[in-house]
Amino acid sequence: MKTLTEKIEDKVKQAFAAAGYDPELGHVSVSNRPDLCEFQCNGAMAGAKKYHKAPFVIADEVAQKLAGDAAFAKAESVKPGFLNLTLSPEFLAEELNEMASDAKFGYRGEETPKRVVVDYGGANAAKPLHVGHLRSAVIGESIKRIEKYAGNEVTGDVHLGDWGLQMGLIIEQLRDMKPDLPYFDPNFKGPYPAEAPFTISELEKIYPEASARSKKDAAFAARAHEATLKLQSGDPACTAIWKHIMNVSKKDLKKNYDSLNVHFELWKGESDVQPLIPGMVKDLQDRGIAHESQGAVVVDVAEDSDKIEIPPCLVQKSDGAALYATSDLATILDREATLHPDRYIYVADKRQSLHFTQVFRTARKAGFVKPETELLYVGFGTMNGKDGKPFKTRDGGVMRLENLVADITDAVREKMAGSDGLPKDEMEATARKVGLAALKYGDLSNQASKDYVFDPERFSSFEGNTGPYILYTIVRINSILNRYRSEGGTLEESERHIGSPAADVEKNLGLCLSRFPEVMETAREELAPHKICQFMYETADAFSKFYTNVKILAEPDEAKKKSYLSLLTLVRDMLTTCTDLLGMEVPERM
Repeated sequence: MKTLTEKIEDKVKQAFAAAGYDPELGHVSVSNRPDLCEFQCNGAMAGAKKYHKAPFVIADEVAQKLAGDAAFAKAESVKPGFLNLTLSPEFLAEELNEMASDAKFGYRGEETPKRVVVDYGGANAAKPLHVGHLRSAVIGESIKRIEKYAGNEVTGDVHLGDWGLQMGLIIEQLRDMKPDLPYFDPNFKGPYPAEAPFTISELEKIYPEASARSKKDAAFAARAHEATLKLQSGDPACTAIWKHIMNVSKKDLKKNYDSLNVHFELWKGESDVQPLIPGMVKDLQDRGIAHESQGAVVVDVAEDSDKIEIPPCLVQKSDGAALYATSDLATILDREATLHPDRYIYVADKRQSLHFTQVFRTARKAGFVKPETELLYVGFGTMNGKDGKPFKTRDGGVMRLENLVADITDAVREKMAGSDGLPKDEMEATARKVGLAALKYGDLSNQASKDYVFDPERFSSFEGNTGPYILYTIVRINSILNRYRSEGGTLEESERHIGSPAADVEKNLGLCLSRFPEVMETAREELAPHKICQFMYETADAFSKFYTNVKILAEPDEAKKKSYLSLLTLVRDMLTTCTDLLGMEVPERM
């Protein structure tokens, strides 16, 4: 199904050709002056030089060819040579009914479905999720859902940080806290306990204490480095503790991600690819792709077209240790062997831009991926407080993500305190859904690469460009539809038909809806959930104006009333689809 703009463009191109001009001059776009027209074409301006004619003469001739076309209420030439196009209500209604009958409202998606890996989350084992993990989780989940909606086979991987120095720090801190544990008895021969020697609460205290201690106690820091090396060398005792850390951590992380409505198909970590690293580094050296530099192993990735210096990618330190880049390259090898992706999408802090440039160039230079494989990086900005600095707790500490969710849920609950008829349990569940929508929409409505100010008061507002406002719009529409049914009305799928819009507010709402396929295509191509947010707000705002100016249930003409309700059903269904693409849930009542 072609988009509305494509259909109009086809007609304008045919008119250019009929007037004796290059049809490619008939490019059409949504008008930047909606007070004058709905769509516009500036092709006559471009054709003036080619055809040695004044642009308004060309525009006049094309407008004459469009005269009488049922798609247009008005097609006029405006000096110095613009074509201003206004759709006929009947043509728009036809388009809306066609969209309403399509499962994806006219969105085509990928012509050839692709296998896509979305690498997001990036949590570290043994550490609680904090506000710094919000953007990766929320943006990554939305991009994954957008890719799935496009028809792709998508795998989301949390890519846990589970193999670094934090493991050695925990092992040695645990040794000093509980020296009698069998893991620290060199004479212990039997199988190690199946039960972890700590709870998640204890584990979350152990790491920060160990980290702080290592900065002051050089001997302890050396022990932690040694324990890390032993773990990475396969020491049974260290491995047993590590497995306990992972089991306890994963369970807690899954619980917290689930509460955010963020889900991963894979729970792999850096540890999963460690066996691949020695052979990979040797292969890079054997093929002359990597070389030694001051005892380290590096890959030169600078290109002649670079405008800034791109240093070599370091794949092995002089002491033989691997780095993040090494792990990411080995992960690509693992994914190529198991998932065969056509597209990789990494969602991470924009400050990691150089890292991903180095990794991507190394992967291509080494032939780890096919030339046509897409390697994409979505770098996001910082969530700041009102002071313009990274968001912190009131005492200046890093806020846990679950506390952030609780705070915005509390803000929503306060605003809903006056709601009538909601039982306590439903109120609590609704406040949670609306709070998460406030949090996610507040993040996703900003372009990912930009920093933004986290403002709980504004984000939780039921008015303006916010998540609660979007949800309230959907709930309000459902309330209207339910009331109609409770009064004996029926609106089965076979009865739905959107009539030609009579009022401007009705037509403007229809025009908003007609842009859905193009919005979705742009959001997918640009990996830009904020495009969907913008569409949702514009549609909700157009609905609000329609609702204010049109008596829907009080309309005496039953056919016209069903037309209004059919239009509302399409608004509801589109907005609900969009909320799901953002990882938001719609409550029954608010």
